[in-house]
Amino acid sequence: MTEDTDAPLLSPLTADQWGDDEYDALGALMGIPGDQVPRAGSGHPRDPLNFDIIGVLAQHPKMARVFLSYNAFLLQRGELPVRLRELAVLRLAHACRSAFFWGEHVRVATAGGLPEEDIARVARSNDEFDGLDRLVLEATDQMLADGQVDAPTWHRLVDEIGTHQAMELIFVVGTYAMLATACATWRLAPPPGSAELP
Repeated sequence: MTEDTDAPLLSPLTADQWGDDEYDALGALMGIPGDQVPRAGSGHPRDPLNFDIIGVLAQHPKMARVFLSYNAFLLQRGELPVRLRELAVLRLAHACRSAFFWGEHVRVATAGGLPEEDIARVARSNDEFDGLDRLVLEATDQMLADGQVDAPTWHRLVDEIGTHQAMELIFVVGTYAMLATACATWRLAPPPGSAELP
């Protein structure tokens, strides 16, 4: 018997597998108590079954609660503007060939105001960007290639966006590189209708 090389190695929880610990973990991302999280299978826009990555992370609810609380800061309370954050995540998704994160973050970037043409350009070349956009993309490329940002680029980031935002950029790229690795390992497919990875 041959192994199905496309079959997920870890699947999202089903509706009947969600319990108090899992709802508490998702509540950490949403900033609400677990008992206020919409129930799995409810059909609510924030129904946990709508978010495969959450359903997979909730397989380990204690870890998920801590991680999602941290990730909520990057996504909702951080100082790095949505545009810069999403340019970095999209570049990472394209470079890592993460169809899941490309699809997810095209949706997030579009909702955050990034024009479709800017999203398409991320997959092509830094030459089509200038200013701060290009600096963020170059810093992202350095982290992906070398595991770090070089000193001149770091100083440029701090001069342009300040220490807090520069630090957040490092954590955004590192965090989403880790998630892209996890999703690739678990063979998590993008939801139907997601933007295709160019």
